[in-house]
Formats: sequence, structure tokens, C-alpha cells
Amino acid sequence: MTTTLITGATRGLGKETARQLIAAGHTVYLGARDEARGRATAAELGARFLQLDVTDDPSVAAAFAQLEADGGLDVLINNAGIAKLALNGPEALEVFDTNAVGIIRVTEAALPLLRKSGNPVVVNVSSALGSFAANHDPERPASQVSAIVYGASKAAASMLTVQYARAVPEVKFNAVEPGYTNTELGGQPNPHGRPVEISARTIVRMATIGPDGPTGTFQEDDSELGW
Repeated sequence: MTTTLITGATRGLGKETARQLIAAGHTVYLGARDEARGRATAAELGARFLQLDVTDDPSVAAAFAQLEADGGLDVLINNAGIAKLALNGPEALEVFDTNAVGIIRVTEAALPLLRKSGNPVVVNVSSALGSFAANHDPERPASQVSAIVYGASKAAASMLTVQYARAVPEVKFNAVEPGYTNTELGGQPNPHGRPVEISARTIVRMATIGPDGPTGTFQEDDSELGW
């Protein structure tokens, strides 16, 4: 049985990824800050709830102590993310703390458990808005969007993927661009995005790779995206 933790999993991509992985036979833990919402979502999907705030070190430590007590971890999906438009220090720090530093907090806590797995995998949910290649390609929507802080934070998430893949070769690390999706990232629904069921497929594909799967790549749909 494969045990998977998804951060920020009470709605949108995280929730749909959990649904698809449960259908694939994974034991899924939903990491969430809001206990009531987290427990309700876990009960709805047939998952397990884990109190987890990726910006809070004691919360992360307690969550992984629980995972260790429960038997370990095979797959980590760093999905938690926020988007804010205001260009000021406090909100920029908040975005980077969740989208980039949060990956470090959770990954460092996860590594002792992942190293005990026979097929350890980490998937970091990034974005084409953080891709230098996509931002410089006039055919890509990312080249037409101003996302100063969010894009920079996702570029950091992608570089963390590259660096961890190099530093921890026994664990497979990959980044994913899930696509322009109808979620509530930023606080408002996005009716112009594609269904979350489609976008979650790439995350699921990379969460279910075998021991011979790739590492240090940036995936979009069925192909690689330039960094």
C-alpha cells in the first residue's frame, strides 16, 4: 500500500488529486490548516485528515510525528499555495513562506520517512508563471500575465525541485505545471480555467511513477516544460 500526503488538500487541485489517488489505491492523508474543513473533506473522500500548516514549524513536526506513528510515507505532494496581488513586503513574505519555504519545511520533515520507502516520490506543484521558458515564449499565456510575486515564488519552487533532485538522489523529485484551472486560488473562482479533473492528472501521473521514473523534471500534461 502506498501512503501519500497532500498539503493544502481541502479544495481544488489538492482535493481532486486526493480523489484520483484514492481511486488508484493509495492511502491518502489530507494536510489542512482548517480542522473542520479538513476532517469533512477527508470523510467525503475516504482519506485521512492531518492537521498541517506548512508555514508553522511545530505544526509540521507534529504532522510528521503522526505519520511516523502511523507507519510512514511513500509520496509527498507539496500542493499548498497562495496568490496575492499586492506588492508589499508583508504579503510577498506570506506568499514565499507558503509557496517556497513551505516546501522546504515539509520536505525536510518528510525525508527521514521517505528514505525508508521502497519508492519515495516528491511532487512539487509549480506553475508556468514561474517558468523562464514559458514567460519568454509569446505563444504561451504565461508571457502575457503579470504575476510578480506569485511567479517568482513558483520559480523558487521549481529550483527547489532541481536542487533537491541533485542533493537527494535516492528520492525522486519532480515539479508539475497543472495547467490553467478552475480553482479558487487567490480567493475567487476561475470560470475560464479547465476542469480540475483534467489538471490533477499530471500530478497523479507523477505521484505514481515507479522506481525507474524520472527525477529533476518539470512536467506539463504528457510532456516536459522548459524551466
